[in-house]
Amino acid sequence: MEESFARVEVKYMLTSARLPVFEAGLRSHGFCCRDFGSPLVQSLYYDSPDRLLIRSSLERPAYKEKLRLRAYGQPGAASMSFVEVKKKYRGVVYKRRTALPLEEAARGLQERLLPAETGQVGREALWMVRRWNLVPSAVIAYNRSAWFSSLEPEIRITLDRNISFRDYDLDLSLPSENIPLILPDQRILEIKTGGVYPRWLAELLQAAGAKRIHFSKYGTAYQRYMCFGTHSKGAIHCA
Repeated sequence: MEESFARVEVKYMLTSARLPVFEAGLRSHGFCCRDFGSPLVQSLYYDSPDRLLIRSSLERPAYKEKLRLRAYGQPGAASMSFVEVKKKYRGVVYKRRTALPLEEAARGLQERLLPAETGQVGREALWMVRRWNLVPSAVIAYNRSAWFSSLEPEIRITLDRNISFRDYDLDLSLPSENIPLILPDQRILEIKTGGVYPRWLAELLQAAGAKRIHFSKYGTAYQRYMCFGTHSKGAIHCA
C-alpha cells in the first residue's frame, strides 16, 4: 500500500492555556478530532553517520529530503509501520509512504532489500540509503491530535505535545526513556493545506495567540544535543 501527499505545511507555537480557544474555534467550523487508536507517534529518522542530511536541512535549502520509519503507539515487531520518503521543494512538501510490519521494514532498510510490493516508495528509500549510507540516527516521539472536516477536506490540522527524542536504543519497539524537546505547556500546531487559508482560520490563529515558527523536531534534537557527535545521554546542550 502506497500513500502520497503534496501540501504546504506551516508550524505555529501555541500554549496549553490558549488551546481551548483554538479547539473551540475549530469545532465551530465543523472540525473534529480524529482518533487513530493511539495519540503516540514515533519516528525513526535515518541519516548518514556524520548526519549530513539534517545538517543540510538546517541550512534551509530550496530542496531537501528525509527518510524515516514511523509507527503508532508502542509497537511490537509485527505491528504495522510506514517507510516514509519526505521531500520539500520551494515550500511544498511531498510525502510518500508504504506499509510494512515494523521488524521487516527495519531489517529491510538495514540490509538494503525491501519487498517488491513496497513499489516506487521502497525503491526510493533504498536509493537514499545507498547514496548517503543511511543508518538509524534518532527516534522522535510525541502525542498528536489531528483535526479534520468533511466541509474543508483540503485542510488538515495537527497539535503535537510532549515532543521528545533519543539517539540511543534506536528501535521503535523499545519502551525507552526520551529527552524532552519542548516545555510541558507548549504545543506545536501544524496546518497542512494547498497553500491558502480561509479567513476564519487566519482570524482564529490570531485570537488564540499562535506564533508562526520554523521548527524541525529532528533538527531541534540535533542542534541541542547531537551536534557533538556523541550520544545525547552524555552530551552537553549544543545551543
